[in-house]
Amino acid sequence: MAARLSENRLVSLPLSRIRVIMKSSPEVSSINQDALFLTAKATELFVQYLASYSYKHGRGKEKNALTYTDLSHTAEECETFQFLADILPKKILASKYLKMLEKEKRDGEVGEGHEEDEEEEDEDKTVGDSVGS
Repeated sequence: MAARLSENRLVSLPLSRIRVIMKSSPEVSSINQDALFLTAKATELFVQYLASYSYKHGRGKEKNALTYTDLSHTAEECETFQFLADILPKKILASKYLKMLEKEKRDGEVGEGHEEDEEEEDEDKTVGDSVGS
């Protein structure tokens, strides 16, 4: 019991929540106390590293604060953290997003029409080639 209390003080994250997250995986049937502690500590160290890296390489120094923009920039620009890009996307305004969707829709319609034109040209060439033979 005393060992468990001292382990809890070595990590800031709640072990009970980490246990719930780990058990949510269908492959996990039981969780060793050491594995739980090491996962919590590794997660804590990772979050600290992400935060300090984002602060140092972002605008955090200017504002003396870590911002979401700093984190998303780190996820996008730093190869180590690129796996987080979907979780920490850059923020965009809703109006800008709607314009992007509209542009994609227009480009998609133009692209589809262009492909049909190419198919008709290919058919014309095939017909012309076989008639000339």
